[in-house]
Amino acid sequence: MDDDPTPRLDAVTELLLAQAGEIVGPVAVLDDVDGALTGALAGQGQRVRAWCDDVRSESALPATPLVEAVGTPASAIAGARTVLWRLPRAVGAVDEYAELIARHADPDVRVIAGERDKHLSRAMNTVLARSFESVSASLGHRKARALLASGPIAGEPSWPRTARVESLGMDVVAHGATFSTNRLDHGTALLASCLDRLPAASTAIDLGCGSGILAVLLARRGIRVEAIDVAWSACDATGLTAAANGVAVDVQRRDGLAGRTARVDLIVTNPPFHVRAAKDTSPTRELFTQAGRLLNLGGELWCVYNAHLPYLPWLRQAIGPTTLIARDRGYLVTRSVCQS
Repeated sequence: MDDDPTPRLDAVTELLLAQAGEIVGPVAVLDDVDGALTGALAGQGQRVRAWCDDVRSESALPATPLVEAVGTPASAIAGARTVLWRLPRAVGAVDEYAELIARHADPDVRVIAGERDKHLSRAMNTVLARSFESVSASLGHRKARALLASGPIAGEPSWPRTARVESLGMDVVAHGATFSTNRLDHGTALLASCLDRLPAASTAIDLGCGSGILAVLLARRGIRVEAIDVAWSACDATGLTAAANGVAVDVQRRDGLAGRTARVDLIVTNPPFHVRAAKDTSPTRELFTQAGRLLNLGGELWCVYNAHLPYLPWLRQAIGPTTLIARDRGYLVTRSVCQS
């Protein structure tokens, strides 16, 4: 029987630590999903600057004087000699972070980036090779692999990027990790097509704001809008998109609506159903419950979601009477009216 109370590190964390070998500081850790990598380094006496896109991952970082949680990826990377990085799924995010490391890290930086094999792609090697002279792959370890990069090639940043969405008359700005980057995804397009049927409202929340498309559309209607997302890449993109379109939006990076007390007339949402790579609808169910507590009597929640997801009974239970507003082959738009 194993009496060691220390939990086993996951395969990616084990691999990153093994590939790092003798670590030269300053050390930056990017997107440590559970705080284990940062904790292991601090346990070795290393001082670490840590940055996480997701505020939930940031909250899992160990509270120790050896760990500094910083507000932007560039501030974590600045002057770093060693970067340990949990690779994001989006190739655009890999590209943006690689550009940042090449521009802001020490010229002798070593980058050790890893993820499970099933989430890696050759495109990641390609974008890394645009920012580093040397890119290679480690041997596999428990179905995980590391990409090793050195020799940064500093160039002009290409992120965040702006695209014109002509159908909305809107310039959309996005980071590489922003949901759907600067494109109009199908679900958001369907919900946007229904906004002329929204009730009169003085206040609204765009819950899970992504690049800020819905927040800008609401602000154009003269509504005071609060945009909320767990991801820095979404919140920063929303602020940039609002500025590019000349509207004011209050952007907040936070985990849903927990702890919020001010009531609101309207909530619109295109909620995620994944937590990182894993399908997980439980956060969305909790968001519905939180929304039901914050909507004014008669306030409404408008939601777009994949038609196969079991949200309709959840919405009726958490909010109130729910009707179908629009549908296509893949998505539903629903309207829920708060009665409590």
